[in-house]
Amino acid sequence: AGAAGSAGAADAVGSADPARQIEFLHRAHTWISGAVRPVYSVQDERPVSEVLRRGRGSCSQRLAVLEAVARAYGVPTRVRGLLVDGSFWYPRFPRLRRIVPDQVLLAWPEFRLGSPAGASGAAASWLTVSELLGGLRPVAAEQGGGFTNAGPETLFEALSRTAIDWDAAPAVCPSTGPGAGPGAGAGAGAACELSAYVLTDLGHYASRDELFARHGQTLCGLARLMAEPVLGRRGAA
Repeated sequence: AGAAGSAGAADAVGSADPARQIEFLHRAHTWISGAVRPVYSVQDERPVSEVLRRGRGSCSQRLAVLEAVARAYGVPTRVRGLLVDGSFWYPRFPRLRRIVPDQVLLAWPEFRLGSPAGASGAAASWLTVSELLGGLRPVAAEQGGGFTNAGPETLFEALSRTAIDWDAAPAVCPSTGPGAGPGAGAGAGAACELSAYVLTDLGHYASRDELFARHGQTLCGLARLMAEPVLGRRGAA
């Protein structure tokens, strides 16, 4: 995957050492953050190669690039399908709320570190992208701070400094709770808890392509065709 692949050229590609895999994928995430400009694209099925060629992509498309880099390095990936309340994106579109869908289909990546099977023969456990980038690395935990969902930072960037959580009981990262305004301050916790926005958990899929084939994308084909020329170049800021 372009420069992200060369970043690990000195590493043993396909290393089964979880620490090395975490560090490699953290570097890949950092590279993607700089090489692929954040925009509000609605074409979730756009190929990774096309996202890299354009040099811009949505959070979903940038996560797909990270998944592709992981697989190239020998780390298996899968996604969890979540239907997220469209109000989560209101702070990003304060004057255009009516164009935001009522619910958005989110493909949230998971990674399986280490060998496919442990010493006991049991399969290695799956880690969410937030555990991988924002929960397991001490430097990320030290940075902390909640995700405010306002300003230039997107979920993709926030992953490197805070654990994005779609499951826990509402307790931290209050600035992103329902009804919170875009100017609210950052949450005090080390994690950013967003379960209040999850409408439906669709379970796990072997790939995001399988998820979208089963449940479709957030907008119908005609709506995506009309919205993409505008949103596909709008900076996520």
